[in-house]
Amino acid sequence: MTLSFVALGLDHRHIYGMTENMMRIGGRCLGYWTDGTPQPLAGYVERFPELHRFTTLEEALGAGADLALVSAIPADRAGLSIRAMQSGHDVMTDKPGCTTMEQLEQIKAAVAETGRIWSINFSERFEVPCVTLADQLVQEGAIGRVVHTTGLGPHRLNRATRPDWFFERERYGGVLTDIASHQIDQFLHFTGSESADVTMAHVANHANPDDSGLQDFGEVALRAPNASGYIRVDWYTPDALPNWGDGRLTLLGTDGYIELRKYVDVAGRAGTDGLILVNGARCETMDGREAGLPYFDRLAHDIAHRTETAMSQTHCFKVMELALEAQRLAEAVVS
Repeated sequence: MTLSFVALGLDHRHIYGMTENMMRIGGRCLGYWTDGTPQPLAGYVERFPELHRFTTLEEALGAGADLALVSAIPADRAGLSIRAMQSGHDVMTDKPGCTTMEQLEQIKAAVAETGRIWSINFSERFEVPCVTLADQLVQEGAIGRVVHTTGLGPHRLNRATRPDWFFERERYGGVLTDIASHQIDQFLHFTGSESADVTMAHVANHANPDDSGLQDFGEVALRAPNASGYIRVDWYTPDALPNWGDGRLTLLGTDGYIELRKYVDVAGRAGTDGLILVNGARCETMDGREAGLPYFDRLAHDIAHRTETAMSQTHCFKVMELALEAQRLAEAVVS
């Protein structure tokens, strides 16, 4: 059976990769709906000119799709996801999947009521091939047991192209809810932790004082029973860097370490997806570009067979719970 899907809300460019990757595995897009003319719409139409635009959300939800992709304004994603699940769709949403604890509880209730899948596309893991390679190496025992992760998520501000909601705290959810959810996902995944405590959380606006709603810096420390981690996210990528951010992940194991230079290597190596492996027998740089992106195939399998091979529902909920808790603690200190 061919999986069919619709795209709901085109407010963030991540909808491009979500659509492309579901098509890559054979999914059929029945069309899209979005409110108004958000900035990513033109790029979406250019990439997918054959797709039909539904006039209303109700029309999109009534098209008979198996899956709904949601990439609306962050504060609106929970409501769209719930509507989609109540209409019989499984959901893949852009991160963050929600912006408040109340929304998360509503999503949990909708999942319990409908039996649908609510999955967040953590693109810094699921759309980065070298992370797939790192996962394989960790599973093979190349660095022993992972006991610490350092996740760095710098981004370019691109002020001229940002919509108004990007600068409104209540609409984007805060820098930790938004960006740091990626690194929290990777911490739990690579350390094999079911949960963690937020031991430190901090947000600030250091460089954009005229934008009172923007948080341009954030950091989090996590502690689980057998591992700990540190996360730093920001909007300070300098103009000379050839891409949007020098995202990195370091996995410290009991028998070695792995560093991922995901999007660029300022040390001079060309291309993306560089992986550095150091253990008792190897000290080398590996090219991870051909390692694949299994999340999308696995999600399609889960939709067809009602399994949890792409990501457990419990893990998905826990990532957002920790991101929201970190955001709450950081803002309590600021206030």
